[in-house]
Amino acid sequence: MGEGGMRAGTLSLLGGRPSLDFANTADWHASDQPVETLTSYSELVAWSVHAGILTEPQSQRILGAAARRPVEAAAVLDRAIALREAIYRIFSAITHGHKPQVADLAVLNAELSTTLAQSRIVSTAAGLAWDWAGGEDAPDRMLWPVVHDAADLLTSRGLDRVGQCADGRCGWLFLDTSRNRSRRWCSMEDCGNRAKARRHYERSRHPQESGPS
Repeated sequence: MGEGGMRAGTLSLLGGRPSLDFANTADWHASDQPVETLTSYSELVAWSVHAGILTEPQSQRILGAAARRPVEAAAVLDRAIALREAIYRIFSAITHGHKPQVADLAVLNAELSTTLAQSRIVSTAAGLAWDWAGGEDAPDRMLWPVVHDAADLLTSRGLDRVGQCADGRCGWLFLDTSRNRSRRWCSMEDCGNRAKARRHYERSRHPQESGPS
């Protein structure tokens, strides 16, 4: 995507699934120098509110608890980044027709074990639904929906619609919902236009090679 300098709480949500948006919290993720946006626990919480994973009241309770337990909050941030990288590598491998690495699946499964321990089925006005049994101020609460979504997507028939931005430095992930599965870019307005501009520039430099228009 290339939103250098952006904060986690303002990143574009282009993935189409929470786990893919979470994987996209590193900018220029496929480059040799990805840009980290989860630079603090508060940035992790800010992204979670932005992505609709936490409500504002939940975020305030969690940040309050984190202020009282800073070591625990720092450990959650480390877990979040490790989880993000594992999710990113897993889906990236799949989009290129490769099997995920055992080590990456181990990271996801370790978090999945924690997530499932906090999961429950509850009755709602619309029927039965997943909910969370853990405390409202659990410092890793924002990770549970991400892990659940990643596991659900990996075992769904929609897995073959996961794509990766064609910009070799961007590498953001997305769910391709186009009818003919033709999506190439995280965003046509960003990476797509950048590629278009590069092609135009190359044609202007070598007009004899472009042929008649």
